Amino acid sequence: MKVKFNRAALQEALGLVTSVVPSRTPKPILQCVQIKTEVDAVTVCATDLEVGINYQVTQVEIEEQGEIVVPADKLSSIVRESVDEVIAIEESEATVEIKGADSHFTIYGHDADQYPSVPGFEGDAHFTISLGKLQEGIELTVFAAAKESTRYALNGILWEVEGKKLTLVATDGRRLARCAVNLDTVEKDSIPDGRIIVPAKTMNLLDRVGGSADTKVSVRFVDNQIVISCGQVIISSNLVEGNFPKYEDIIPKDYTNSIGLNTDAALSAVRRAALLSNEDSKGIKLALSDNKMTFSSRAPETGDAQVEMTIDYSGGEMEIGFNPAFLIDVLKVIKADDFKLELGDSERPGVIRSGDQFLYIVMPVNL
Repeated sequence: MKVKFNRAALQEALGLVTSVVPSRTPKPILQCVQIKTEVDAVTVCATDLEVGINYQVTQVEIEEQGEIVVPADKLSSIVRESVDEVIAIEESEATVEIKGADSHFTIYGHDADQYPSVPGFEGDAHFTISLGKLQEGIELTVFAAAKESTRYALNGILWEVEGKKLTLVATDGRRLARCAVNLDTVEKDSIPDGRIIVPAKTMNLLDRVGGSADTKVSVRFVDNQIVISCGQVIISSNLVEGNFPKYEDIIPKDYTNSIGLNTDAALSAVRRAALLSNEDSKGIKLALSDNKMTFSSRAPETGDAQVEMTIDYSGGEMEIGFNPAFLIDVLKVIKADDFKLELGDSERPGVIRSGDQFLYIVMPVNL
């Protein structure tokens, strides 16, 4: 193989592809990327055996066809630190040479035949959606997925398709985020039972895919895998096995206290009130009275904080505690200027709504 790359294009590809490469694995070849030539492009691949990615680089000049497998960290570092506009990569027996205008690196490759196969996108899409809509749905939900859980279903995001609507749901058991986005096209009965669970890692990878908001994303399901094509990128992933909680049952439907709040002002108030909270104080307190909401925290060894906000509220007085991190996470991703906060009593969850498509439920804490 002998190829000249536009360095910036190769660096962009490696930036996304290497995020799949595992930092630790009993199979050293998985810490490599596979680079193979096509007719007029080069595909860079990586997999950890659960998630795989193919990234097609078209800004290339192919002098000799071929295929190489090289350590991802070494190649990525060389390309990142290079100051050349063009980088040449040439394979000779078991070595790979990387040349710039004033640099020459030789690194040892692996047997390309030993690299696991990374699925491509074959067949028709089961549904399509714009990249902008999908990434908006991801950003509004993925933060609420469990980071570590013995209930594996909570480590993923639920996808539900009904008609031309895709609903994404994530929960870690203490909070839940749900967002609905519109599909462009959908093949009837494309998802078994209308619902599957996609790993959070795959969702985060999708959120990093570059392109305009109108870029078409094609989705296909094959056995227990999801395959997603978007521009130059194809992502494949195993689905999460397990049963996702029946989240509809926990959505309160009888709340009468609904308060309109400015997103930026509420985010600032929560952050300031949380400055003096600690492990012992567990959270911040929201106190409601006539036309006023007070955010406060108290830590025995530090002191207390209090932030007041004028609101349109004429209900009875009430107090409720929340983990401030769970409020900050959601307020950071809401793009609308305003949102609705719905409350029952101090023992019941708070509900945040933004428009008709986004819902967030957060459990209270005892202070």
